[in-house]
Amino acid sequence: MTGWTLALPRDGVPGRDTVPESVDATVPGCVHTDLLAAGIIPDPYVGDNEARLDWIGRGDWTYTTTFAAPPAARSAGHRTDLVFQGLDTVATVTLNGTELGRTANQHRSYRFPVDIHLRPGTNTLTVRFTSPYSYAEELRERLGPLPGAYDEPYPFIRKMACNFGWDWGPTLVTCGIWRPVALETWSGARIASASLAPDVADDGVPLLRTAVQLERAPGCAGPLEVGVEVAGARATVLVPRGRTDGSIDLPVPDAELWWPRGYGEQPLYDVCVTVRCPLDGTGTGTGTGSGPGTGEEEEEDAEPAHTWRGRTGFRSVALDPDAFRLSVNEKPLFARGVNWIPDDCFPARLTRQRVSDRLDQAVAAGVNLVRVWGGGLYESDDFYALADEKGLLVWQDFPFACAAYPEEQPLRGEVAAEARENVVRLAPHPSLVLWCGNNENIEGHADWGWRDELPPGRTWGAGYYYDLLPSIVAALDPTRPYWPGTPYSGDPDLPPQDPDHGTVHLWDVWNRVDYRAYADRVPRFVAEFGFQGPATYATLRAALGDAGLHPDSPLLARHQKAEDGAGKLLRGLGDHLPQPPAGDFDAWHWLTQLNQARAVEFGIRHFRSHAPACMGTIVWQLNDCWPVVSWAAVDGAGRRKPLWYALRAAYADRVLVVRDGAVHAVNDSPNTWTGTLKLATRSFDGAVLAKEEHRVRVAPRSVAHVDLPAALAEPDDRNNTLLTARIDGTRTLHFYAEDTEAALPAARYTADVTRTGPGGYEVRVSAETLVKDLALFPDRLDPAAEVDDMLVTLLPGESAVFHVTGADLADPAALTTGSVLRCVNEAPRTAGENA
Repeated sequence: MTGWTLALPRDGVPGRDTVPESVDATVPGCVHTDLLAAGIIPDPYVGDNEARLDWIGRGDWTYTTTFAAPPAARSAGHRTDLVFQGLDTVATVTLNGTELGRTANQHRSYRFPVDIHLRPGTNTLTVRFTSPYSYAEELRERLGPLPGAYDEPYPFIRKMACNFGWDWGPTLVTCGIWRPVALETWSGARIASASLAPDVADDGVPLLRTAVQLERAPGCAGPLEVGVEVAGARATVLVPRGRTDGSIDLPVPDAELWWPRGYGEQPLYDVCVTVRCPLDGTGTGTGTGSGPGTGEEEEEDAEPAHTWRGRTGFRSVALDPDAFRLSVNEKPLFARGVNWIPDDCFPARLTRQRVSDRLDQAVAAGVNLVRVWGGGLYESDDFYALADEKGLLVWQDFPFACAAYPEEQPLRGEVAAEARENVVRLAPHPSLVLWCGNNENIEGHADWGWRDELPPGRTWGAGYYYDLLPSIVAALDPTRPYWPGTPYSGDPDLPPQDPDHGTVHLWDVWNRVDYRAYADRVPRFVAEFGFQGPATYATLRAALGDAGLHPDSPLLARHQKAEDGAGKLLRGLGDHLPQPPAGDFDAWHWLTQLNQARAVEFGIRHFRSHAPACMGTIVWQLNDCWPVVSWAAVDGAGRRKPLWYALRAAYADRVLVVRDGAVHAVNDSPNTWTGTLKLATRSFDGAVLAKEEHRVRVAPRSVAHVDLPAALAEPDDRNNTLLTARIDGTRTLHFYAEDTEAALPAARYTADVTRTGPGGYEVRVSAETLVKDLALFPDRLDPAAEVDDMLVTLLPGESAVFHVTGADLADPAALTTGSVLRCVNEAPRTAGENA
């Protein structure tokens, strides 16, 4: 449907003397994007505009359109439905003055029969949205308040929680028709839902379990025939008179198995599900309404009344609950993961290409699993289809996060309805390997003092996580594991953060302790951990302007949502890096970005080196929804921060980790890693002080350990010595002293720039001294520019080549100057620090 308008508030718009009564609206969309397009409000992501737009989420809004009824509407034997794929959130839908229904759940779709309400000629459709705040606050008042991490009413409304603000996101509470809306006219019978559960049978043959729910049009009372076809396999089932459900278990012997990236290929197969009204009134299927079909050829005696099409892939998935180890096709895997948040505060703006670009950034960083976090959404169909194609595993949280949730009506009914719909919607995707009940709510109840705040007998969400949700998954998607929440130890009587069982979230690092504390523990699976750093220079400059590029800028503070975030950034430098001089934005920006990258890489490498005791790390977080100082590796404009390059290094198939007096060779590849481990201690001027060689053989998906002799484990001069460890092309450098203690030399290198084509440049850096963590920031010269590598350490005599793309530079030599080309040796230091 097109031609929508959005009515503006009768009492006016804050800060505007005159506005029209209505503006053109885009569907799918939301109030914020429509007001922005009309020039009524400024960009919510720029400056401190967010603070002036709170009124939008506290107002009621009305969308209206007119349309002509489809020709078949109200014809005998036909039915016409008005279908909303997504309404955000509390809405009353009216057609030609008649109320069709009311909604209160962003996570659901809605279908309204409209035959008797349609008129010849023009029809008027109105969707009136009630303020999410007024709805949630009224329900909170009626049911009683509940504890949570934020003083916002999001647990009392089934809506994207982070819309109400988070420690990385703005408070921009939306309303709108956020997914497509259409009229559908049909006859005979319709497939209301097709639940596909791809699996692998005990004999190794791919198997598609299909369950359908049907809806009959007026006059369709007889038997119905349901057929399923995939990869050359076909089967039918007869649904008897009066029934509206059927199921088929279809072996698919010609299908190949789907594998995660790094383990094999990702074959996907088109699935066609049909329902027919047999002409003879008896049907040709040989099954029953609840049993499997036979796979026999069906008679072509009627055109399908309705056809459902989708894609799927075949694999088995299992979870060892005690070790928290995922296996796909009986192959255990180490989860190299990232957490995903909604990529825009206004999800209707997300295109398939933008989602694809973001997931490509995950793949390029060595990621094999993406966790869809519980404070956001069930993502779009595009998201999961792209994950299927790219071989990315998906861990899906149900949308509950950081709060106690009421289980009373109407919320319990909404939760059940959304869960059923989305489990069925997402079940065909082979990439989806785990359903998780919530984010941090079990921990909150156990460890955050919630039990003291809850009145006796008051619900807080346990019924969802331990009963309702697992029962829905078991009934509709039995091929996938379910886990009640994260962090969670597998038993309600165990501490949620027990490192020996289940999953943990490690947030003492960043909040309280130095990142070296990661080395003090070996959890089974780390589902969240991370460290903050600012967005890229070009992103911050576009959002804050030049005046906002100051460490103490009020505008920058508006784009730092973490409690005491600015203080934690500087304290987190610890003795790793020097404190930036007061007011020096460039030094602050470089050092805090670098520290973020180092902290996360340190944690990943430590945990990977402990496999198989630890079998997964999911970094918080891959992406951002706006320009902000946050934990993301890719900022809100899609630019890669230094953390992204560190992720790529830490998540490589093969890495070498130096810890606890040994070198640990991590081989997460399908092939045996054999070679000579070459070890050497070197002074910072490049001289070799001691060296050793060891022949190593590391089996696929395993870790081998080589003890260091005393001379290599602890040199005489820690402040002027580093260890190099190499097996063929894989190298790691281990510094015995932190940069604030190390006698790093003044950096000397040559840097030459060569144009390689339109927008392309090659920057060659040749080191005369040790050059540590060399980084190139071309976005400081051109916001469109990108570089292929970063955080490269060169020994004396070594060279590195950086490839810059997308740049239009009047002076290419600027790529080698000032704050564009940086290394730790050149980091400015405050008075009193070692040079």
